[in-house]
Amino acid sequence: MNYLSNLLGSYFSRNALPYWGVLVVDCICVFLSGIAAFAINHGLRDVYDASWALLLVTLVMVFCYGIGFKIFHTYRGVVRYSSFKDLVNICLAVIVGLAITILVELLTGLGHQYVLLKIGDIVLTGLLVISVMWLIRVMLKSAYDSVIGRERTQNVFIYGVKYGGVAIAKSINAQHNSTYRIRGFATNEPDIHGKYLMGHKVYHFGPSLIADMKRENARILLVSPIVMDKLHENDDTVNALIDAGIKIFVMPKAREWDGKGDLDINEMRQIELTDLLPRDTIEIDMKAAADMLEGRRVLITGAAGSIGSEIVRQVAQFGPSELILIDQAETPMHDIRLMMHERWPQVKAVTIVADIADPAVMRRIFREHQPEYVFHAAAYKHVPMMEDNPYGAVVNNVKGTKIVADLAVEYRTRKFVMVSTDKAVNPTNVMGASKRICEIYVQSLDKAVKDGDVKGVTQFVTTRFGNVLGSNGSVIPIFQEQIRKGGPVTVTHPEIIRYFMLIPEACRLVVEAGTMGRGGELYVFDMGEPVKIADLARRMIRLSGRNDIEIKFTGLRDGEKLYEEVLDDKETTLPTFHPKIKIAKVRQYDYAVVNRDIENLVDDAAGCSDMEIVGRMKRIVPEFKSQHSKYQALDA
Repeated sequence: MNYLSNLLGSYFSRNALPYWGVLVVDCICVFLSGIAAFAINHGLRDVYDASWALLLVTLVMVFCYGIGFKIFHTYRGVVRYSSFKDLVNICLAVIVGLAITILVELLTGLGHQYVLLKIGDIVLTGLLVISVMWLIRVMLKSAYDSVIGRERTQNVFIYGVKYGGVAIAKSINAQHNSTYRIRGFATNEPDIHGKYLMGHKVYHFGPSLIADMKRENARILLVSPIVMDKLHENDDTVNALIDAGIKIFVMPKAREWDGKGDLDINEMRQIELTDLLPRDTIEIDMKAAADMLEGRRVLITGAAGSIGSEIVRQVAQFGPSELILIDQAETPMHDIRLMMHERWPQVKAVTIVADIADPAVMRRIFREHQPEYVFHAAAYKHVPMMEDNPYGAVVNNVKGTKIVADLAVEYRTRKFVMVSTDKAVNPTNVMGASKRICEIYVQSLDKAVKDGDVKGVTQFVTTRFGNVLGSNGSVIPIFQEQIRKGGPVTVTHPEIIRYFMLIPEACRLVVEAGTMGRGGELYVFDMGEPVKIADLARRMIRLSGRNDIEIKFTGLRDGEKLYEEVLDDKETTLPTFHPKIKIAKVRQYDYAVVNRDIENLVDDAAGCSDMEIVGRMKRIVPEFKSQHSKYQALDA
């Protein structure tokens, strides 16, 4: 079999059968078909008697058919990849050749004069030419598919029928070098089970599908974009498929397919954890944000971070006149600079390596660039790190936010959008408390501007949401690395749950809420259903194809909650322009008092112990109650 495979592989290469070679074979088919047609109608004896004249007449027929081959390029296709379209072109080329032959015969009488050729002989020749050319191509394609193609392709099932499934199948069939070979379809629609679609059987998408796919030697399931949402309704089947070692491929989230036009099979990728989360896709109309940010100067802090860099991408596509990008991480900022140069070269992007807590540097930036919009995403965010470094949380998160917010007012920035976190709600750790202080400050400053106590025009908007999947330091990349090393996968507690959102979705909500807000709002996002971290870990292990990795529970870390909240117990919400965005009705603070307390906290932090710093934070945020932390002593 290997010898036959190598032999056919050499024969099927383009160099072994060039275009002119295909043309020669087709012309030989015409020549032999002409003689065969004459023999069928007149007998072998007449063929022998009129051999030289018949040879001349047949060569004329070859020339006539060659014109048809030239018009429809029948010899240009790769024979082993012949498709229905190629067969149609052969038929059209033969009709043209047949018509030219009849025309020449009627005008010259050449065939009738020398060999008593009849119109019936010419027509029969055309039928034989079509049959032989079709037969050769079908046989070569079948030989290639059965010997070579079987070794180079993977058998697949397609989940989804109608438009989506048919689009995937057409894309596979249209590709000459496709690595996929369709063996069947799967669907939840019972009225289609057992029927055939495009020559392939339609199976039930359920537990029995595993046996069906194994019987067809298929190890890949391609999922139509139209039925992606149905995967969440069939978790048991999806888990069973993954456990059975069947790979599931889907369209990338960045690629939206509306059910019309072509669907490129090469864009499909293996399914990821984010595709399987029990959550609804958030649809966002970005037109208002685009209208507001186009042609504007926009400053983004924390521009190299997970959230900040995605906000950069979201804003850049709206065509701002200038993007001022600030972060203190040099290498990630260099990556942002390269991204902007490659993807949005028309946007003026200024990448600045700077510390937002440095007032002189930040003042120079505001003075030189006069930003009209500010998206403030810079922050220290890791809970255990900030428990050990409360001074860093105060300087970077609190002082940095105050500096940027005050400069926004001084330089008459139109709008200041702050990215906050659900950990600011009833905070149990230093990081969450520092972000709550930031929320209090920008909201009190917004009220002071509106009341005329502070001179300015800036509107301050705060956005609050939970964990984002795949962000730096989040559980997803940590679990991926632990699985790569063979485990164990570490989870702090079997009952710990978190709300999750995709980074692009979270940032689109930030941009939309920020541009639609009128100042003073604290927007909270509907994060969907919370997810158990242990379940998240199990699903990632399944997706990796590993069955030998254990989950190890390590205990809650300092300052960590079992359950995160988006709202305080005393907070209520109001509806907004988007069903996934609510406005939290929170307590109002007096700007003069807040400003004084924060200035004292920032000024004195350098000379205070960790315990003293946290004690002052608790006085500003009375609901800050530490958990699993040495700072619990302060709550007594």
